[in-house]
Amino acid sequence: MTGTHEGTFEGLRAQLQEAAAMFADGPDALEGILLGIVDDVDHAVREPLEIFPVCHHSPASAIAMARRLREKQPKVVYLELCEDMAPLLTELRNCKLPVAVQSFATEVDGFPVEWSPLSVVAPITEASAEYQAIAYALDTPGVELVLVDRSSDHVFQWDARATQAAGPAAPDAPPAEEEAALHGDAVGVEIGDLRPRFAELEEHLLHHGKVRHWSEWWHQYVELPLGDSDHDTYRQVMLLIGSLFRRLAPGDSHRLRVDEDRERYMWTRMREHLAATGTDPADCLYVCGAFHAASRVAEFGVHGTDTFEISPPSATTWQHGLIPSSHAAIEAQFGLAAGSVSIAATVWAKNVRRTRVEPFRLAGQAGAKKSRAKAKKAVTAAAVGPAEAIPPSDKLTGFLQRPPALDRLDEAELLGWSVEIVRAARRNGYLASTADAIAVFETSILLAGMRDRAKPTPYDFQDAAVTCIEKDTVPGRRDVRRLVEIMMGGDRVGQVGYEALPPLARDVHDRLAPLGLKLQQTGVQRALLDIASQPELERCSDALWMLRHLLPQGAARPIMGERKLGERPIQESWDLALGTYQRALIELGYEGVSIEQVLEQRLRRTAYDRRATTATVLAAVEDATLYLRSRRLADELGTHALEVLSAERSVDGAPEVLRRVRRLLAYYRTSEPVLPSWIESFAKTGYAHYCTLLPTAFTDADATVRQVAATLGFLFGMESLALSLGCDRTQLELAVVQSHPEEPSKTALLWAARVQLGHLSRADLRAKCDELLGNPLVVPAYPRYLSGFVQALEPVPGLTDFVVEAVSNAFARLPDPVLLPWLPTLITTLRSGGSELAPLLIREAGRTFPGRLAALDAWVPPWLAQPEPEALRPAAGPEGPHGCTLLAAHPATCDAVASLLGCEGTWETAETDRPAGAALTGRHPETAAALEALLAGA
Repeated sequence: MTGTHEGTFEGLRAQLQEAAAMFADGPDALEGILLGIVDDVDHAVREPLEIFPVCHHSPASAIAMARRLREKQPKVVYLELCEDMAPLLTELRNCKLPVAVQSFATEVDGFPVEWSPLSVVAPITEASAEYQAIAYALDTPGVELVLVDRSSDHVFQWDARATQAAGPAAPDAPPAEEEAALHGDAVGVEIGDLRPRFAELEEHLLHHGKVRHWSEWWHQYVELPLGDSDHDTYRQVMLLIGSLFRRLAPGDSHRLRVDEDRERYMWTRMREHLAATGTDPADCLYVCGAFHAASRVAEFGVHGTDTFEISPPSATTWQHGLIPSSHAAIEAQFGLAAGSVSIAATVWAKNVRRTRVEPFRLAGQAGAKKSRAKAKKAVTAAAVGPAEAIPPSDKLTGFLQRPPALDRLDEAELLGWSVEIVRAARRNGYLASTADAIAVFETSILLAGMRDRAKPTPYDFQDAAVTCIEKDTVPGRRDVRRLVEIMMGGDRVGQVGYEALPPLARDVHDRLAPLGLKLQQTGVQRALLDIASQPELERCSDALWMLRHLLPQGAARPIMGERKLGERPIQESWDLALGTYQRALIELGYEGVSIEQVLEQRLRRTAYDRRATTATVLAAVEDATLYLRSRRLADELGTHALEVLSAERSVDGAPEVLRRVRRLLAYYRTSEPVLPSWIESFAKTGYAHYCTLLPTAFTDADATVRQVAATLGFLFGMESLALSLGCDRTQLELAVVQSHPEEPSKTALLWAARVQLGHLSRADLRAKCDELLGNPLVVPAYPRYLSGFVQALEPVPGLTDFVVEAVSNAFARLPDPVLLPWLPTLITTLRSGGSELAPLLIREAGRTFPGRLAALDAWVPPWLAQPEPEALRPAAGPEGPHGCTLLAAHPATCDAVASLLGCEGTWETAETDRPAGAALTGRHPETAAALEALLAGA
């Protein structure tokens, strides 16, 4: 073979050597690059195992691949794709392209925890060379498909996650469509990432090619010239481009090492397979990116060295599946221009019609034509052995010297584009007319001429349409550039068939089947559940609420109905978009076999996270009860909440803890015969814990008033339960006595706590407030005291009337310079931190203040209308004092109480000369007056 190809490129070498000496003023630097490129091409052509270089999503590569497969009919196809993805390729026939083969791992072992979840995707479109190779190998008897690239595990072994996740540079902003996020933050791998890594080289090519981005340059200068070329020309040109980009790549040592290791990995795997099966290399075809085809590593070729050692995989368990993809997702992940993949799909379909090359397609693929004649023909052709290899000749010299072919203008095609874009623009709100269609037609030709093109490309037409139709405004959601992309083929979104879904996704579809919806259809569908008349739909409701918890927000959105502890659903209405969020549903299948298992795993993972707080664990307890109805999991997580609570040293989460504990306690008291042991222990432990933290919280500047109020709310709200379990109220009293706040709002909160404990009377509290209003130095800070009183309604709701009184006094006595700036603060405080307290104040104010405007002038506030002590003295009726007539008429009650207390005595007869009734109260009315004032204030 060496002797056969020895002089293949000698003429080209001589011409390039002369050019290097002429243009570089010396043959050394430039000659090494130019001749090295020719040597790389010659080296790859000499290889006994035929190398087929490709570029990802290139219609020219796909056409050349289909043509070469029918000519050569190889028995083994080696494909540059992660070797662990091989079992999934047979499921492609159950999908609608484009889709992506995905490797996914949620629990990592051997990688940093912050990398989790790990995800690798390899998108496949119909207009790609890899799909042609896969379809040929899977549907042709006797043909073996072998994936030889590094495994998904090695992707993360060799590369830093931050570098891989960033992907190639994207000079063109991706389209702002939700389909662009179908791949999420997964690491993308494709066959043939063929793009200059030398920024100055790409800028030079774009400038002299008079194009805006790399996708347009590739379409103009590679796709079109290679569309009709023969196999040898195509292969040598692609090898030339791969070698050029390889030799002019910047010296990124990490990326270069990864590229070379991949090439060593692939050639090692191919030699292992050849040795194990005894296959003749002449019967094989190696499909890889043109960048890797021009490799010069020592392991290159079937006769290369075997010094490369493949490291063992980590202990991470990988899951594999198919997820839907889209043109926009591929463009966004790999830094391609918006609409380039859609245009490539259009060019592919046009090339198939023009060249009459019969592409390969998996049997049973969505949209495939069923033809027995073609199938029989393919089987017969596969049985025929490959033709004798003919030594390739030098095609590069002729290709490089050939002037660009002048493609005649297809006026009918361009006119059809112009009419169609005007029609689409009118549907989207543009004031376009026939004159605009003519303008787009002429401008496309003009732009092509300015850019030295005989025929307008889709990119020229796109620029012309934007110039002539869009002008300076966009009336609708889509601009003209996006309309052109849709017209050229649109952003096709793939779909994974039911048979290719993981067990969890199939189970979800089966459980939601009673709804009668096409769940795999993209877009939003409305589901109505009348559970009262159809109890079997409650199972669907349970699944939907779990999906709402697990999937992104738009996948399952409740319109009517809610799920609360202790309530059963009656009627519900949902907006479902499971087809649009199929990727997220599939990834759930990597975590478990049912949504209940996945939800339990996530709740447990959230609760046991090292950053989890008590409120977080209690939220997991509530979700376990609400969605899973699992008493076992709730008890386990509730017990863990005790441990987390004991380790906390602040009251930051007290408001959320109080809210969730109250809700759980109310649920268990109404639905369970006895309280769970964990919540009793939580009340007891929390009472002692917050008593310990209370003095510190009152003085801590970082603790807000709302947090301290929630702490007191927990102590007062759980007091009866805690005392019944053995806690001592003295601990709370000591904590309040030891609290010495300096902030006015916390001081007011402490006064409220003392009133609740009985250490401070209402009269004393009212006196303190009057003293504050009477002190000119303290008046500016009085609104802050009121804020504390408002927050005090959480632990002491009995002070609602007093807070209304205090706020009313503030409005009556505070000067405007103090009152007016405080009002916005009061409103924002009630809205953000006291939204549940505002109804208490509003209800009490409505009960206290008059309901009619006319009665307001004569209205006297109840806290100012104090009764006179004489009013408490018994008034004599017209018949004189009657005394305790009711007691004398029915003495049995008094006798029973006296017997119970062990008192003995006799009844006295009424005498007219002795005072009747409560004589002691009449002589000493001060005690009764004080009691009346206390009761009136309460």
